Amino acid sequence: MRILSAITNNMTLQSHTSAQRYARAGGAAYLIIIIAGACGELLIRNQVIVSGDALATHTNLAAHQGIWRIGIAGDLLMHLLDLVVLISYYYLLRPVNKTLAQLALFFGLIQTAVLVVNKLNLVVPLFFVENSGYLQAFSKEQLASFSYLFIKAHNYGLGVGLLFFGGECLIDGYLVYRSGFLPRMLGVMIAIAGAGYLINSFTLILAPSLSEYTFSIVMGPIIIAETSMALWLLIKGVNVSQWNKVQEALN
Repeated sequence: MRILSAITNNMTLQSHTSAQRYARAGGAAYLIIIIAGACGELLIRNQVIVSGDALATHTNLAAHQGIWRIGIAGDLLMHLLDLVVLISYYYLLRPVNKTLAQLALFFGLIQTAVLVVNKLNLVVPLFFVENSGYLQAFSKEQLASFSYLFIKAHNYGLGVGLLFFGGECLIDGYLVYRSGFLPRMLGVMIAIAGAGYLINSFTLILAPSLSEYTFSIVMGPIIIAETSMALWLLIKGVNVSQWNKVQEALN
């Protein structure tokens, strides 16, 4: 009996440690993603891209190729860390509803795949600022137009990828709300963020002239929700005793 009790206690301790490790790893990765994403947009792309002015954007890109490449590398790092967050979410939320947790995982994987491929739309403009002989057939204005076209395509690719992320957030928000081992308010906030992503992406596709206004409205709640979730997982983690109860009920 003592041996059985010791084994049970050891398994419980491992389960506690495992849940918290996944929570902390997911929270840390999520926070890095948020910071890297903000830096990529505000400190890099916003400094190079001049909205509506292809020639000015092309000139800025030619002068700041290194910074542009850093931005692409930062985005790829984000997408690598996406996998850490996805696995952490799946491990933690699987006891609540395995089928929905798997669906959220698939949504997240599709989002990441779309966004990784979409990075090519940021790589191609670098080709148009090279001093290569094959580009001599085009004027600077033409090269600037080509470059700006790919940058614009990247914005749409981002919108398409975030459609799937919005779906993931809606499911994760529901699972967090039902979990009992994470605050219900976090679940509500993540679900609202998911709805915001869906609204923003569909507006970009269906009514692009309104997308700028929609973006400014939805981004506040999205940033608050995602940052709150990342910090909670990193600092507080999950209620391990409640997580174990849900896990045992699943088994």
